[in-house]
Amino acid sequence: METMIGQQALLSIFSHIFFTGVSFYALRAVMFETWIHKHHVLQAQILYIFLSIVIGSTVSTFFLNISSWSRQLPYLF
Repeated sequence: METMIGQQALLSIFSHIFFTGVSFYALRAVMFETWIHKHHVLQAQILYIFLSIVIGSTVSTFFLNISSWSRQLPYLF
């Protein structure tokens, strides 16, 4: 039982890191420069990182929920 919990935790960590990285890569396509005021580079970078974390964790949670729910489907029958 403990190994199953450990595997789930490891999968969750890797999933969150992976999808945060993917969202960071995808956000590079958005031109934030048009919305950012001059001399606010640090704030823009922090916003960029936070947006990546929010989007990545949301997508990761979605996929982890789908995975968990699909493993519970056999109990339906």
